[in-house]
Amino acid sequence: MRKSSIRRTCAVLAATTSLALALTACGGTTKDDVKDDTGSAATAGKADPNAATKKGLTVGFLPKAVNNPYFTSADKGGEKALKELGSSYKEVGPSSATDTSGQVSYVNTLTQQQVDAMAVSAQDPGALCTALKQAMKNGIEVVTYDSDTKTDCRNAFVSQASAEDLGRTQVQLLAEQIGYQGEIAILSAAQTATNQNTWIDFMKDELKDPKYKNVKLVKVAYGNDDAQQSFQQTQGLLQEHPKLAGIISPTTVGIKAAAQYLSGSKYKGKVKLTGLGTPNDLRKYVKNGTVEGFELWDPAKLGELAARTAVALSSGQLSGKEGETFKAGDMGSYTLGKDGVISLGKPTVFDAKNIDQFNF
Repeated sequence: MRKSSIRRTCAVLAATTSLALALTACGGTTKDDVKDDTGSAATAGKADPNAATKKGLTVGFLPKAVNNPYFTSADKGGEKALKELGSSYKEVGPSSATDTSGQVSYVNTLTQQQVDAMAVSAQDPGALCTALKQAMKNGIEVVTYDSDTKTDCRNAFVSQASAEDLGRTQVQLLAEQIGYQGEIAILSAAQTATNQNTWIDFMKDELKDPKYKNVKLVKVAYGNDDAQQSFQQTQGLLQEHPKLAGIISPTTVGIKAAAQYLSGSKYKGKVKLTGLGTPNDLRKYVKNGTVEGFELWDPAKLGELAARTAVALSSGQLSGKEGETFKAGDMGSYTLGKDGVISLGKPTVFDAKNIDQFNF
């Protein structure tokens, strides 16, 4: 599935009208749509891991939201990698992490502009499928990163770490902090976020282990990756469950907002908080005793790996099939797992002992 070298001169003009047109074609994808459409990685040709790396490519990054510090860091990692590889970077995206129709319109814009590849963090697992399949039919390589879409709708997914590791380790961290006893809650992002829901499923499964017999999950709340909503949800959780012992927030926006609320409340140091956050966001809360420890991967490395995967696909070094291996520069070699998933690596735990060693 290679991109045609013939580019229509009207593509840029067409792109100016694509936003309005895309809004009328942003419906979700049914199971039959996914099954019957052949514009997927499954039809890709055989990969040549020794093929030359193409230069002069254009890779579009489409995060969940462009004003989110986490995605700013991730996409800058992608930009740096593309510059090193001799290709061009561009970023587009909605300002809200719940504007799914906006994400669809930006996929269509990138398709109209005939980019060589796009890296997308999906707000919804199915809503982008029709637009992404159209992109692939037009010879555009599609990589998802951070949050996946359905497997038929992209060539590869760059995962932060194994979803199972992320889900289980967050429970393990909090359980240690509360002495394996008490009520806990989860403060998630959007209710439809693929990555959040996958992690939460593993959290619930981890809690079935007998060692958590005295730990009770009382609620999953949603802050929609909005600081104000997440702050209010934290307040609501503590009002509704005054005996709450701890909160897991698997979202950088949510954990920061929860830490902000706890830091200025009577619950500081009493209600434990962990989840996924950045060292720069949580440093002061670790040092003032609000947060004991949390975890994350390096988002810049995630963006870099997404960019390198996109270029490897565009260069024919990958086709998206399980078992394929490619060299990602100084990051080392990576192998595509089941369903074309590439795992960045194990998450890092940040606490008072090591947090000053990181700056992101």
